Amino acid sequence: MIRIGVSGAAGRMGRTVIETAADREDVAVVVAIDDADAEMVAEKPVHDPADVPALLATHEPDAMVDFSVPAATASLADACGEAGVPLVTGTTGLTDDQRAALEAISEDVPVLKAANFARGIQALLETVRAAASALPGYDTELTETHHNGKQDAPSGTAETILDALAEERDFEETYGREGIQPREDGEVGVHVRRAGDVRGEHEIMFAGNDEVLTLTHRAEDRGVFAAGALDAAVWIDGRDQGFYTFGDVIEG
Repeated sequence: MIRIGVSGAAGRMGRTVIETAADREDVAVVVAIDDADAEMVAEKPVHDPADVPALLATHEPDAMVDFSVPAATASLADACGEAGVPLVTGTTGLTDDQRAALEAISEDVPVLKAANFARGIQALLETVRAAASALPGYDTELTETHHNGKQDAPSGTAETILDALAEERDFEETYGREGIQPREDGEVGVHVRRAGDVRGEHEIMFAGNDEVLTLTHRAEDRGVFAAGALDAAVWIDGRDQGFYTFGDVIEG
């Protein structure tokens, strides 16, 4: 059984990770961390992030699973690097400096960074690459929808989809449109919607030659992300130091 810690434990995803882990036999949550006022989350006591170094020493997790905020992720990564604890993080909205810091820490411990832990998203990324290669010159638009409390826009998953698209073609992003703004060659429109409690929906459209291809992924429950993050924590235990992605987990 893999012993894990959860950072961002009082948030939507952190709570779901703890609840999902309780139903599995291959993982056990040994420490929960968050700076919120919550004293308990899913029957786990919540500890202050300021105590992370001591908590890592006391509870000795095999891996940390992080769904917090960028500043907290950066601080946690430093502590994991010092303690030799692998880190799995799904925190989005990292600055370039914060991501560079994660990559630097991966020289000491294994670090896995993913914007999305759904297996279906990995299949979508492969399909996007294939479609972009097979449909050169087709107009392309990307739309993503999330719950009304999501902070960063566009989503980290949308950025990952754009990265996959960029492997096959050169383009410039246009974020929304207003007024007189005709489509330009080599443009990809990116559109963001925030509403209700939508877990996550991403749609990429290719249009041209009198045809339209639409690829869509929709998460029905946050449990799909939690399950993937726990799979990643199990996978990363015992790995060499390095910077990994969820695609590495899928590939085995």
